[in-house]
Amino acid sequence: MSESVKVGLGFGLLWALIKTVFYLIDPLMAVSPAIYANIFLLLCAISIGLYRVMIKETIESNLLNDIKNGMKSGLSYTVVVAIFIYLFYAVFNPGYNRHQIAEAEATIEKMVNNPSDLAKLKEANEAFELKGKEEILAELKKGPKSFFNAGSTFTLSLLAMLLLSTLYSIFVSLVFRKIVFKKT
Repeated sequence: MSESVKVGLGFGLLWALIKTVFYLIDPLMAVSPAIYANIFLLLCAISIGLYRVMIKETIESNLLNDIKNGMKSGLSYTVVVAIFIYLFYAVFNPGYNRHQIAEAEATIEKMVNNPSDLAKLKEANEAFELKGKEEILAELKKGPKSFFNAGSTFTLSLLAMLLLSTLYSIFVSLVFRKIVFKKT
């Protein structure tokens, strides 16, 4: 197993530990601190993984190889974190998704029961013009149920972290080549 993959796995497990600690402190805590920790640890995994590979390399590498080595750390981190996110919301804390759905449904009911908001909603969406309040309410409640589940959270987080790890790998590789490992 390469050095950069080990670094990515290590940082992924560190994020899982941090997320678990946040859960133990407050099961319904906002996800923002965990998201910020995730973004920061992804950057750290790519930076440290690439740095360790570049220090050990004896031959001159090119930018594409550096990006590839950064992506190895980012991909291993992403896989560990995405699997943990799925397991967390499917097994350990399925109540969080139910809580989010209940909050969204309460907001939707409040909006539909307000005549001015209902009129604005009918104007904004042509499909709702001829429907009654109950039909609109049933249709709008489908959205949160499909969005707040472990599978969609897994997919969304996996895609977002893959995109972010690609951008971070390019950025960190450029910074390392132009500033850190600059040949004088």
